[in-house]
Amino acid sequence: MAGALPSAGPPRGLFVTGTDTGVGKTVVAAAMVAALRARGVPVRALKPLITGLDDPSDPVWPADHELLAQAAGHDPDEVKLLGYGPAVSPHLAAELSGVPVRTEELERRVLAARRDGEQLIVEGVGGLLVPIAPGYDVRALAAALDLPVVVVARPGLGTINHTLLTLEAARSAGLRVLGVVLNPWPADPDAIERSNRNTIERLAGVAVSGLPRLEAPDPEALAGAGAALPLDDWLS
Repeated sequence: MAGALPSAGPPRGLFVTGTDTGVGKTVVAAAMVAALRARGVPVRALKPLITGLDDPSDPVWPADHELLAQAAGHDPDEVKLLGYGPAVSPHLAAELSGVPVRTEELERRVLAARRDGEQLIVEGVGGLLVPIAPGYDVRALAAALDLPVVVVARPGLGTINHTLLTLEAARSAGLRVLGVVLNPWPADPDAIERSNRNTIERLAGVAVSGLPRLEAPDPEALAGAGAALPLDDWLS
């Protein structure tokens, strides 16, 4: 299906989470955004909360909010709503900085950022149970935004347990999980990787996709990778 997807009153889009930090949530989210934008679908990318802004820049890959902004054609400050310098969990970053996360305000800002007709792609921080503020974690943010969830996971050894635990945590809170994306998915997967994909799909009862490895944040490559994901099914 080409062209813009229909708009609706409630927020429309996806919440992208992961089984852990460093699994490539941002690359997957950016690929989704780039693919939608290439089709002419209005899309808004958000990284509501980010830590590690004090870290030195990677020579190839930009910071998470900058990559999402590049894919969406937005200014990075439109993507990042709240940022902290230390590369630590959000609750600790807030404690160290003396600037607490005001959760209701964060939720309001996310929902206010979306324009009519736009698909909203929101990337979380870390995994679902990462604490953001006292009594409030990433899972609570996803639930408050009322967006369905896509889980990003590694393809290799250990991913079955990590992924099934994440899916259980999501479903126990009433979140609707639309799919799992294994990242990066090799061009020639080995027996373990193929088995992991099939096992997660069978045990979890959820479709599992793979995002091919991307060597650089090229917009066309991101859009091509994202086009292989079942975006129509997820956003219909």
